[in-house]
Amino acid sequence: MNKWARLCFLVLGGGTIFKLSSMKDVFYVPMQSDWGLTNTQIGLGFTVYTIIQTTGLFLSLYIADRYSKKILLPFGLIGVGLCGLYLSTLPSFTGYLLCFAAMAFFGDVIFWPVLLKAVRLLGKQEEQGRMFGFLEAGRGVVDVIVASGALFIFVQFGEGKAGMQAGLLFYTLITLTVGVITYFIVGDDDKVTARDNSSANLEVLKGIKHVLTCANVWLAAFGIFFVYAAYCGLTYFIPFLKDIYMLPVALVGAYGIINQYALKMVGGPIGGFLADKVTKSPTVYLKWTFLIAAIAMLLFIQLPHESMNVYVGMAVTLGFGAIIFSQRAIFFAPMDEIGISRQYSGSAMAFGCIIGYMPAMFAYTLYGSLLDNFKGITGYNYVFSVMVVFSLLGFVCSTLLARRIKQQKMALEATSA
Repeated sequence: MNKWARLCFLVLGGGTIFKLSSMKDVFYVPMQSDWGLTNTQIGLGFTVYTIIQTTGLFLSLYIADRYSKKILLPFGLIGVGLCGLYLSTLPSFTGYLLCFAAMAFFGDVIFWPVLLKAVRLLGKQEEQGRMFGFLEAGRGVVDVIVASGALFIFVQFGEGKAGMQAGLLFYTLITLTVGVITYFIVGDDDKVTARDNSSANLEVLKGIKHVLTCANVWLAAFGIFFVYAAYCGLTYFIPFLKDIYMLPVALVGAYGIINQYALKMVGGPIGGFLADKVTKSPTVYLKWTFLIAAIAMLLFIQLPHESMNVYVGMAVTLGFGAIIFSQRAIFFAPMDEIGISRQYSGSAMAFGCIIGYMPAMFAYTLYGSLLDNFKGITGYNYVFSVMVVFSLLGFVCSTLLARRIKQQKMALEATSA
């Protein structure tokens, strides 16, 4: 099967596996009124999810290269699907928490690093930007289609308890189906091999040690970290436009859809194309877009927001968001460029997830506290200033990595000559 066709199926898995764990996007109100969960209980589900996700990714360092993606990808999807089957019975609060812990394990520990590994292995080094850009854009399309389908079914079944259960079963059936299909379309050719289990384990541990002691991997991982830290700040454009520009309520939802889905679908292909064809290096692309993002946000802070037209404000914030989304689409692509053996791709991607997604633990709290402590435009300017700092740190990080990659290539050319 053509690699782009395989990528389409991987995108399908990446776009469906997290729909059950993000059920609140569609079913928040029914979760309260029909399931009987409080705001605190719903929030605790995501707290448990994050704890398992964060600690479990250390296990991914081992399993992502020890076992084949042909087993791990379907296992993750089917595991999440079975959780959905149980969730559709609207279990007790304890059952709800256990399901979220299990979905974090199957989705973020078992599936996600291995999916990133599979995408890397599909393409050559000069195709990495487009591969990861297509993954991000495709997930945006699947997000819209699947979430819309669940909402349609919810309405058809009466918008109550039965509607929510039908919607959850819809998510479940899609996830299980994609899991079965994935088993048949994914190759069984990339796990660490050795003569026996003992030596295979040693080989995986050797790979983990190599990844953890490689400066380039750390720089690439912190590149992801700084993109994600700025990405978390995009959330606050919505209250900013509402509070400062008096964005009408009718436009808030439309802006949110464009900000989360449309930019993902557009930014992914554009970022991937520019990284592969223009800068010819994902690291160099990240380097310059970090600098552009920092300058753009500094200029944005200086604008007379209180007297500007709301549509101008929307356009400017979406323009900045497009830069960040184009970075987010390809921020795992440098893992191929730095020359980590493809045999150790799983460990490298898992480590990138551990470091890269860390801002989720503190960024929202940091941004939120700035808005709580400094009212009006002052608080938002502090948030945007912190985003500038993250982008500048990302520029420094990517500049160092690009320089090391260049030196590495020059050394290889000198050796071969």
